[in-house]
Amino acid sequence: MIEHIDRMLRDLLVARVDGLSAKAQVRFEPPDDNWRTFVGNLSGLALNVYLVELRENRHLRTNERARTQLAGIALSYLAPRRVDLHYLITAWSPATPNQAVEPTVDEHALLYRAAAVLLTAEPLAPAEIYGPGKLPAGFPSQLVDATLPTAVLPADGFPKYAEFWGTMGGRQPWRPGIHLTVTVPVALGAEELGPLVTTQTIQTTAIGHTEAASTDALIRIGGTVLSADGIPIPGAWVRVETPAGDPIHTTHTTPQGHFLVDRLPAGRYRCRARVTGLGERIREFDVPGPAGGYDVTFD
Repeated sequence: MIEHIDRMLRDLLVARVDGLSAKAQVRFEPPDDNWRTFVGNLSGLALNVYLVELRENRHLRTNERARTQLAGIALSYLAPRRVDLHYLITAWSPATPNQAVEPTVDEHALLYRAAAVLLTAEPLAPAEIYGPGKLPAGFPSQLVDATLPTAVLPADGFPKYAEFWGTMGGRQPWRPGIHLTVTVPVALGAEELGPLVTTQTIQTTAIGHTEAASTDALIRIGGTVLSADGIPIPGAWVRVETPAGDPIHTTHTTPQGHFLVDRLPAGRYRCRARVTGLGERIREFDVPGPAGGYDVTFD
């Protein structure tokens, strides 16, 4: 995941920042003596985009779950966690200072142009950065249509800036930098809940003073509204009726096309489903059914 964010940042900066034309001018290694040597061999300015820290974004944490189905199995997904990627971006010139050349001024100008590009692109949206249908091969599916929360130049800065430069070795001078934070999802695995509910029976007993007076079975049924090619239809209107057409329960299908109806006594029923653009379908079934299937198909 992070490597795709790195490449996206490089592609954005190289494409939109004046003075950058080659990917070698935007790199991600530590800004230490080795980096200085690398920059000295370049023919132009460079940006160092260094990932200094990862932190969970707890403001965006949620315990919500989403459900879907695959091959008749119900799956539950915990909402993705969010991680803040903290980058420090510094500008570098290969020129040697002398009375006629002041490379720091060029570095400051490059840093300003980079900040302007990042502020304009905030929040980062991969589909907008690359253009429709131009995402790189292997780009994560969860980022394709995402809009990534982004913070450019936060007011409180990077709290460990002095400590950061103290770890770069040698006599690294303090440099101005852009503090950039990009928030990315961390997708968690699916939990298998088991087969979709089709029939569930609840026994209820009315108790008299000395002995049971009666025992009734109330049944929950579950089904799916399907298109002609077997694709579940979300948001379909569903009503369970008596064979004579008297309404008993009305609901809508979930985003996975599933519906549930509670507290039905055993007997014969009719299920009526409506879908915009497809019309209406009706089927009758017994509860509990011999095969436990209550699906409605628009064929």
